[in-house]
Amino acid sequence: MAKVIVLGGCGAVGSVAVKTLAAQDIFSQIIIGDMNQQRAETIISEALQKNISYIKVNAEDPRSIQNAIAGCDLVINCIGPFYKTVKIILEQVIAAKINYVDVCDDVDVTLEIFDWHEKAKTAGITALIGMGSSPGATNLLAKFAADHLLDETEAIDIFHAHGGEPFEGEGVIGHRFHCMSIDIPMFLDGELRYVKFFEKDGKALRRKFDFPALGNDINVYPYPHPEQVTIPKYISLKQVTNRGTVLPHEYYTLTKDVCKAGLASRKPINVNGYMITPYDFAMAYIIRERERILKETNFGGQRGCCSVVAKGKKDGKYQEYRFHMASQSEALGEGTGIPAAMGAMLMQQGKITEKGVLPPEGCVNPVDFIDLISKVMGLDKKDKDSHEEFGGVIVQKIDEHGNIEVIDI
Repeated sequence: MAKVIVLGGCGAVGSVAVKTLAAQDIFSQIIIGDMNQQRAETIISEALQKNISYIKVNAEDPRSIQNAIAGCDLVINCIGPFYKTVKIILEQVIAAKINYVDVCDDVDVTLEIFDWHEKAKTAGITALIGMGSSPGATNLLAKFAADHLLDETEAIDIFHAHGGEPFEGEGVIGHRFHCMSIDIPMFLDGELRYVKFFEKDGKALRRKFDFPALGNDINVYPYPHPEQVTIPKYISLKQVTNRGTVLPHEYYTLTKDVCKAGLASRKPINVNGYMITPYDFAMAYIIRERERILKETNFGGQRGCCSVVAKGKKDGKYQEYRFHMASQSEALGEGTGIPAAMGAMLMQQGKITEKGVLPPEGCVNPVDFIDLISKVMGLDKKDKDSHEEFGGVIVQKIDEHGNIEVIDI
């Protein structure tokens, strides 16, 4: 068997990837690469596995990364924000000729590292990027619908919402500021366009969506995830959109308003003789207010849902499939960390062989992914009609008359 390192293995996503890998007999050694040794030791003791170890790693220091990944057969990168870290890490991975999986959801840096495709291919490695929830599982469910359920695919629309995580830090909130500030790609009417979150074209794409386990008529907003750029390269269609939010609605609205007011700026300003960075103030303020909002809204525990809506034709008639990855007790960490671990497992099992820098739909067989994740999560033992407790995938088939049927894929 082989050795895998999970960079960021102490975080909300990385720790889930570590625990998922530890529960399977695929890797002989699992290394947690992180700055937080105390947290790593807790994870190791809770896992009760002798094959898990820890190494300190600084994601912004190339030499630290080189030292951490030396001798590994596979690297899983869960260290965000990815627009800051992924290029530093991937450069070292390619130089070391080690296979790689990450959960990068920043579209701008995704486009940049796609330029490294030939470099990775020459090194003889597979760099599977964006193998989380969105992107990741969303890409593969879209590909599954196009390959196995529809004769013609017209549109893939992605919706996601989550909230109530025990903790949110600067990296997560900074990522949201980033998503609201950059140009957002949307594949509309057969071509890639860019919209701005706070301007008319971005506002026109705001919607309401019904999420199992979360509720109906939830406001969702344009998100700059990579699916809109990558899916059209592998599926012939006219539209790919991505919209999401964070719950409660009051919390996301606060984040949105703070960003719109310009408080995401890192340029210091003089306030009564003190140089203050608006970004630092915004972080402290939002983290404090989040706790207040969660209490005042009686939000409860963490929960989330990521949905893929595939529209097209079957036997000449309109057909729609809705895939809902929903749970009342799991949210960001589980939804992202488990698919990342699945990508590593499939790679180690020899089911991902394409070389280069590739999105999930470019190198992963959706059927292999569905089969493996079903076994790992024990979905055959769960009640697929229960939208309240389900931790896998709810699939709805909708015909031209609007009739809805829950099916098993």
